[in-house]
Amino acid sequence: MNHVLLERVRCGPVLSHWDALIDYLKASLSHHPREQVRVLHLNTRNMLIRDEVVSEGTIDQAQLYVREVIRRAMDLGSSAIILAHNHPSGDLTPSRADIDVTRAIADAGRRLGIVVHDHLIFGSAGHVSMRAQGLI
Repeated sequence: MNHVLLERVRCGPVLSHWDALIDYLKASLSHHPREQVRVLHLNTRNMLIRDEVVSEGTIDQAQLYVREVIRRAMDLGSSAIILAHNHPSGDLTPSRADIDVTRAIADAGRRLGIVVHDHLIFGSAGHVSMRAQGLI
């Protein structure tokens, strides 16, 4: 099932297939028992280059390092990224750490021509977009 959802994401620009992206990430992250952080790397046409798990943590936290995210984006030639992680507790509220690291990544990326389109948080109750909430 996840493979079928991934193919829907890869078939065109991710931003024009947003529902397919949400379905794919929801299937991948919503019921994971530990917090997992993923970075989706996009090219200049906003097509998916790679989806990578960058951190897997405990039931309530996972480490995300600005330097490592930006370095990997540069290595892959990403022009944009989408961050995503889950909250196994089901509480979709972005933590202060979620907000701070997202803003730091967006700031570092902006300086190097890498756009952070969004940071999505998934849980059993659905998902939250930090961009839609005005947090980035």
